[in-house]
Amino acid sequence: MIKTYPVSGMSCASCALNVERTLKRQPGIVNASVNYANASAVVEFGTESPDAASLQSVIRSIGYDLVIEEDDKNSREEEQLVHFKQLKYNTLWSIILALPVMIISMFFMDMPYANLIMLALTLPVLAWFGRVFFVNAYKQARHGKANMDSLVSLSTGIAFLFSVFNTVYPQFWHARGLHPHVYYEASAVVIAFILLGKVLEDRAKSKTSSAIKKLMGLQPNTVTLVDETGQEAVLPINLVKPGNLLRIKPGDKVPVDGEILSGFSFIDESTITGESLPVEKVSGNKVYAGTLNQDGSFILSARQVGSETILSRIIDMVRQAQGSKAPVQKTVDKIAGIFVPVVMAISIISFIVWMIFGDNNAITHALLAMVTVLVIACPCALGLATPTAIMVGMGKGASNGILIKDAESLERVHRVTAIVLDKTGTITEGKPAVTGIDWYVDGQEQVESEQILLTLEMLSAHPLAGAVVGFLSEKVKEHIKLSNFENISGKGIRGFNNGKLYLAGNLKLMEENDVVVPDNSPVETAGTQQESLTIVYFARNKELIGIITLADKIRDNSVEAIRGLQNEGIEVYMLTGDNFQTAQAVAQKTGIGYFKANSMPADKALFVKQLQEKGKVVAMVGDGINDSHAMAQADVSIAMGKGSDIAMDVAGMTIISSDLRQISKAIRLSKLTVNTVHQNLFWAFIYNLIGIPIAAGVLYPAWGFMLNPMIAAAAMAMSSVSVVSNSLRLRTKRL
Repeated sequence: MIKTYPVSGMSCASCALNVERTLKRQPGIVNASVNYANASAVVEFGTESPDAASLQSVIRSIGYDLVIEEDDKNSREEEQLVHFKQLKYNTLWSIILALPVMIISMFFMDMPYANLIMLALTLPVLAWFGRVFFVNAYKQARHGKANMDSLVSLSTGIAFLFSVFNTVYPQFWHARGLHPHVYYEASAVVIAFILLGKVLEDRAKSKTSSAIKKLMGLQPNTVTLVDETGQEAVLPINLVKPGNLLRIKPGDKVPVDGEILSGFSFIDESTITGESLPVEKVSGNKVYAGTLNQDGSFILSARQVGSETILSRIIDMVRQAQGSKAPVQKTVDKIAGIFVPVVMAISIISFIVWMIFGDNNAITHALLAMVTVLVIACPCALGLATPTAIMVGMGKGASNGILIKDAESLERVHRVTAIVLDKTGTITEGKPAVTGIDWYVDGQEQVESEQILLTLEMLSAHPLAGAVVGFLSEKVKEHIKLSNFENISGKGIRGFNNGKLYLAGNLKLMEENDVVVPDNSPVETAGTQQESLTIVYFARNKELIGIITLADKIRDNSVEAIRGLQNEGIEVYMLTGDNFQTAQAVAQKTGIGYFKANSMPADKALFVKQLQEKGKVVAMVGDGINDSHAMAQADVSIAMGKGSDIAMDVAGMTIISSDLRQISKAIRLSKLTVNTVHQNLFWAFIYNLIGIPIAAGVLYPAWGFMLNPMIAAAAMAMSSVSVVSNSLRLRTKRL
């Protein structure tokens, strides 16, 4: 069982790592992944899972909180809104108070009581508006931990206490022939800049989850219920139960998954499938929650409601996927785990080196170097680099009808060099349809034969039988009673009427019953198979009386999709359980150079393995159930499906619309997302690798340059904002 919990109190990647490690140590937890970007923990439980309250208690003990209330989403959103408003309030007042401190320190240091005025203005910034940094740092210190709050509180706290000492007891430095410098502006402005950065970061981070918010907004709050008497009543959507009849009017959003009982309309399913054109829906058709009814009105019988709808499953899948970690994040986590202690060590070393080798202003330079190193270091940028890009990528995929199960699948798709396609239901529609029936009888005899064939096929559960029934039902209205019906596995069906044996099935069944199939039949076996047709023979006793031809139509977009993949340098293969002639016909029509017929599930998995042994990165595309063995073997598994029948739980990626062209979009999405991750990580690492040495004062001996803590604070705040903003650029990219 996998569950997602919101986590509060995290301020950087180190926090996320602390929570993750703590969760993993708890008995009954198989795995845990904590995402700083969306403040959530994805927890995988074993057979004996711990109580949620006990997990919450453990997380609270290390200074954070795990939100376990499942039915309180609105209150959590309100709480987040209140938190954001408070953050903006604290930021505004910090800036208002820090601005005069900075002006006095730069231009009016010699004015009377300058130090006392700056002390009075700085104290509320640290003690009230920026108290969250000190409170969180204290919580971490109690448990032997450190995070970004530790860096901020140490740097601003040291600068402030040093300044207070010099304000209250300046004689200490006067007696030694030194001037008592104060650094109130460093404390106040650093807090103000970092709070401002938090505001911008939170605002940007909220946009990375806009896809989920958009999906959640697709479901209406109320529905129109129709009772047994035809009376209509409006009620909340959470009261709808399976079997309820609902009136859907023009312009309404479909509230639940169900089936149309009466009426017709055109439904815009783009929010679920990514397909732009509305789909015609009539009685008997399925419709899905979150889609938009355009111009018709119909009565809907509810089938799946609440968390069982396809929309709810998509939201849950996207939320879990956004909380998952890409493989590259493991390296970042290792760095984040030691980042804060290393920065603290560098700051202390900087202080010691300046005290030993500095000039007359050694104490000033030593203090500035230590404070600036603590301020400029930013684990936040490292922690946000990967998850923000993954979150935006996942959301963009969902809005285009591409569901990605985890970050690893999204990261791996762009490296695919070979794609293996199942034929039925992937390249073809997967729904055989009768293309024609050639009768060897006529008149009344043909009418009776049609009635017997319809009755015979209605007793079979085979997909081909369903196609024949659908074809004959339009013209045959009467059934003839049959006796001794028998389903002959792999061959066909048989039954008796008035002592006569009737057979419907393949050529092997005909041969076993001595039915002669004329060589000059209009639908000769070899010829029809070359046209990717399937043949059903219909016989009476030993006499052939009809030949039914069926075809599994190639999807309209399959040829274009396969050609597009090949143009990108990807090798395309087709595997099918059908006979050689049918497989060959489909391969020729779609431009596939290599195919394999008569393939069993184990054969498909073996073929995928053989491609992998040749060094290829293989994606297996199928229905997600029959091809599960091959999918498990493949590097990337892609399920093709639509609506509630899609196999979302099987594959790493699901194309909801069954449009093969979406695979190319998925590959492009993967490339864009991975490129964005690499860009983010590059700038995050470069920022810290360059910024920390400069803050320590490496440029001073050659150029006499010491980085001001205020500039360092601004740079630190903007590093996180720039990473998130770069991730948000993904939303504007075309797939």
